[in-house]
Amino acid sequence: MSGRKQDIMSGSREETIAELSTAPMADDENKHDERPKTELEDPEEISNPRRRWSLSVIFLHFLVWLVMTGWWIAGLILHRYDLGWLIPFLVWLGISIRLLTLHLLPTTIMTAPIAHFWAKNITPAVNGISRSTRLTILAVLTLAVVLAGTFATGESVNNRRTDRAVSVFGLLVFLGAFWATSKARTKINWQAVITGILMQFLLGLFVLRTQAGYDIFNFLGFLAKSLLSYAGDGTAFLTSPSTLNSGWFLVTVIPPMIFFVSFIHLLYYWGWIQWLVSKFAAIFFHLMGISGAEAVVAAASPFLGQGESAVLIKAYLPSLTRAELHQVMTSGFATIAGSVLSAYIALGVSPTALISSCVMSIPASIALSKLRYPETEEPVTRESGGESFIGKPQEGENNKKEGEAERPFNSLHALARGSWAGIKIAGMVVASVLCILAVLGLVNGLLGWWGRYLNIADLNVQLIVGYVFYPIAFLLGVERNNQGGGGDLLPVAQLIGIKIVANEFVAYADLTQSPTYASLSPRSRLIAMYALCGFGNISAVGIQIGALSQLAPKRAAAVAEVAVSALVSGIFSTLTSASIAGMLMVD
Repeated sequence: MSGRKQDIMSGSREETIAELSTAPMADDENKHDERPKTELEDPEEISNPRRRWSLSVIFLHFLVWLVMTGWWIAGLILHRYDLGWLIPFLVWLGISIRLLTLHLLPTTIMTAPIAHFWAKNITPAVNGISRSTRLTILAVLTLAVVLAGTFATGESVNNRRTDRAVSVFGLLVFLGAFWATSKARTKINWQAVITGILMQFLLGLFVLRTQAGYDIFNFLGFLAKSLLSYAGDGTAFLTSPSTLNSGWFLVTVIPPMIFFVSFIHLLYYWGWIQWLVSKFAAIFFHLMGISGAEAVVAAASPFLGQGESAVLIKAYLPSLTRAELHQVMTSGFATIAGSVLSAYIALGVSPTALISSCVMSIPASIALSKLRYPETEEPVTRESGGESFIGKPQEGENNKKEGEAERPFNSLHALARGSWAGIKIAGMVVASVLCILAVLGLVNGLLGWWGRYLNIADLNVQLIVGYVFYPIAFLLGVERNNQGGGGDLLPVAQLIGIKIVANEFVAYADLTQSPTYASLSPRSRLIAMYALCGFGNISAVGIQIGALSQLAPKRAAAVAEVAVSALVSGIFSTLTSASIAGMLMVD
């Protein structure tokens, strides 16, 4: 009986993660459909339109599948002697699997046997080993993988073994500092910490040391860049085609951002974002032993960004522990949102570096958050003995009205509302960049005036933060003596400081456009791209506190309490990704 119960519980864990990540949207749908029924209404008359709509959706999906199948077969015939059929096949396979699991075979048909095998064979074997022994084996394995992956390959011009050793040392220093300043060292979840570092390193190894990994992420970057380039058609219509070549921030950055936000809203309305987030969340939930709410937000942060990702667990926010709130905020600070990905690509940053850095920073944010702020309470979204998540949202009249107001009516409505959200986000970016640069110029003017009386030439914010973060740049493994002879430590340290004091927009713009950083070596430039890829800056603290306090007003004090610690954890999450990039880069 106990074995049967264990199988059922194990098999339902992925379903509960998916339920948690999609709960708000599903509730909105139900609330939108609820309406008072009169005696004259026939239940069959109410259900018939819905049935017809469901059949039309199935027919439309089947038609799409037929078209894509014909496209793949045609590509296979025309390119049977080369690999020109491979990408059409992969696209067709992905669509086929998604439609199959959507209408005919639920994912539990595939995951349930895996869960059964895991519960019957793997779990008993693992439970037969003491927890301390398991953690020791995992730690030794992680250390062996890191050392082998870092030093096994030969040296190159941009990646000598001495440089890699500095990056490894820097990673150990970061982890040691977080352990030393941990809020409760005896409560640290070492499974989450060690597994997070291992996953982060393996992702970096896959991207930077294997041709297949680089090709996959490079292809994803190419798709993102190609998708965002279509915003130029709308910009050319509103202005003129020659405007696209002006290089203006308002032309090259803002329109793609608005378009991408609108596109994300469309994907969210279709349910694709929730589906993808639920799969990622299940991985972190099972492997790292964190709560379901933490897993969902961590997986959603690169897609939706800080604040927006917390909306997925809005109903659970009032019951989150302080450690969970710390993790939720850390995930937002450690990654960037898809809505601003276009801006960085337009500035000339490598899409491959941006996408891989975001993915690597997800497990890193979990590891450092659990190291800095361990869990000392019992989260309501952590399964206890295999039970389902508790803390279901409470329904009420206000919730119904809110659901009806928030739920788009169709795809066009979702696209239109996304465009309006994109305008607001783009406006906030423009206003913040303008004000930050203006204030930065004001402070630099005052510092320059002050420095002249002390015989300090060119005293400015960049110079000050450069020396403050100089040790950080050294620990990342930045080139210490490039071909120019001056070393890249101070310039990269300045970029890190600008990113934290101002924001990553300003730092990336300086990296790609300022002559000061044009002489950076390829190694230093790649490390800088990874180190700047995150929302970890002072101004973002106010954004997160405001967003979470609005979603859960009763937890405003707890949010403010953990905000600074979460900011530091998020900043160093991206820095650990930069360290790993310094260990693994080849060219």
